[in-house]
Amino acid sequence: MKVLNLFPSSIIQDKILINQEVKQGMIKEIETMVSNSKNKDDKGTQDSWTGDTQGFEYIFKNEKFSFLLQEVKKIIIKYVKHLGINDDKIEIYMTRSWATVSNGKEKILPHKHKQSHISFAYYLKKNLEDSNIMFHNEHFQNEIIPGLFTNRSMRAGGVLKEINLYNARSLDIKVEEDDIVVFPSKALHGTQSNKSNMGRISISGDIVCVAKDSKLLENMMPPVNNWDKM
Repeated sequence: MKVLNLFPSSIIQDKILINQEVKQGMIKEIETMVSNSKNKDDKGTQDSWTGDTQGFEYIFKNEKFSFLLQEVKKIIIKYVKHLGINDDKIEIYMTRSWATVSNGKEKILPHKHKQSHISFAYYLKKNLEDSNIMFHNEHFQNEIIPGLFTNRSMRAGGVLKEINLYNARSLDIKVEEDDIVVFPSKALHGTQSNKSNMGRISISGDIVCVAKDSKLLENMMPPVNNWDKM
């Protein structure tokens, strides 16, 4: 029997190896950011610290992260090419980049990055036991019976015999320190719950793609230099 998996969601997992001295410099810089949080009341007791909500959403402007972000850009280009996009026809902008820090059972709830096209997460500090990134299935393309994958009674009654890649409501990706994951910003994602983190640190970012020349193009955002600020 041949199984044809149509219209997959593509996620790239790669590695970025960085000198330990440079990594320690980034970790110390992030620890300083945490100490200088601008919006401490925004963080719940079970929520990870996220720099984009605390006044530190542009770390790509910080020279301590310059090598990492240069390597990230190379992987973003690979991702774009994987999707069959002609990178000669688009301009790619990193609009935001920030750190996240997770201690104990802190987690990142499922969310999307609706303001961008491509997102990434790089794992600067991570033990094998720390929580992994999770992606959630919103469309249930194989749910031939309404509620088959989501209704508890279906599982309790044995209608759904096993959880696999074709019916899972969510899947986690095993990531290690130095891994980077690149994915569509519209993908619903978060981190595993009920995992104990030992100071897990990741660096995330958002990417926007803009047409170099929007002539005869309907859907893409036109070149930034043609925008009229109001």
